[in-house]
Amino acid sequence: MKAAVLRGENDIVYKDIQRPEIGDDEVLVNVKATGICGSDIPRVLGKAAHYYPIVLGHEFAGVVAEVGNNVTDVEVGTRVTCAPLVPCHRCAECQMGYFSQCSHYKFIGSSLFGSWAEYVRVPAINVVRLPDEVSFEEGAFFEPSTVVLHGIFNADFRAGYSAAVLGCGTIGQLAVQWLRIMGASHIYAFDIDGEKLELAKELGADACFNTSVEGFEEKLKDILEDGGVDYVFETAGVSFTQRLSLSVAAKRGTICFIGTPTKDLTLQPHLFEVILRKELTLKGSWMSYSAPFPGREWKLTAEAFKKKDLKVDPLIYKRFPLRDVNKAFDLFRNRSPVKGKIMLINE
Repeated sequence: MKAAVLRGENDIVYKDIQRPEIGDDEVLVNVKATGICGSDIPRVLGKAAHYYPIVLGHEFAGVVAEVGNNVTDVEVGTRVTCAPLVPCHRCAECQMGYFSQCSHYKFIGSSLFGSWAEYVRVPAINVVRLPDEVSFEEGAFFEPSTVVLHGIFNADFRAGYSAAVLGCGTIGQLAVQWLRIMGASHIYAFDIDGEKLELAKELGADACFNTSVEGFEEKLKDILEDGGVDYVFETAGVSFTQRLSLSVAAKRGTICFIGTPTKDLTLQPHLFEVILRKELTLKGSWMSYSAPFPGREWKLTAEAFKKKDLKVDPLIYKRFPLRDVNKAFDLFRNRSPVKGKIMLINE
């Protein structure tokens, strides 16, 4: 089969490799659409890959091409997306349903060969059927959608309360939509990009704040004078928004950190004291799973796409045939503004 193979730092090539052979409890999926996640960029352009050669990609959808001997609930020809986490299912954390806390997990597209290929091997238990109304590209957004939902659940979000989303990338835009679906009374969106903020408003944000604009702090006072925001979701993983979340949150509010950080975070004593004075609840969120595996996050995402409550076409910045994977990564190599998801398509 053809695959985009990462052979070393900044060395990815579209080439022939061996088609995967599946085990008795696995399925082989013919990949139709697969996304480039922000976590894939340092794996390709930096030193974050676990080993070489490796096929990356963990956001994908396609059609089941083969099923293992023990697989009885998935048929060849079924349209599917797949949960990329492969937990051990035996440790204490797995048995309690905390699959993302498994100490022995593997991950498709990271420690296991992934979806930037014609075919990918997946445990049958990881398969999630796509409703007929859901496209393959929408299926490739299941994984980021479930990451958002897992964070909202971890924050114990309740309808009728206000929420803020700090960072309007793919995760942030999905967070705006899920908070709208789940009944937030008022949604605030924060970013440094005006176009992303305009899209956030179209997708459900009630008020948008461009933090790169001079005088932004004055506008922020309106929120604070109104008591602050009940639930704050930090999705960018940068120190500015991590610190800003403490300022935006209401007294006794909840902050959920979803964005993966890449640099050190330093909190001055007066800012750390905000956590104490406001009696804030800080929650972390990692991946997107619950019991029964892969979890309600995946079932609810399927239902939302079926009902057309989630919109992802505006989140797709460009589409490339998989064979043009290097053209896709040239956007990152040349530091071009990438305003949305890059989707790789198997033709």
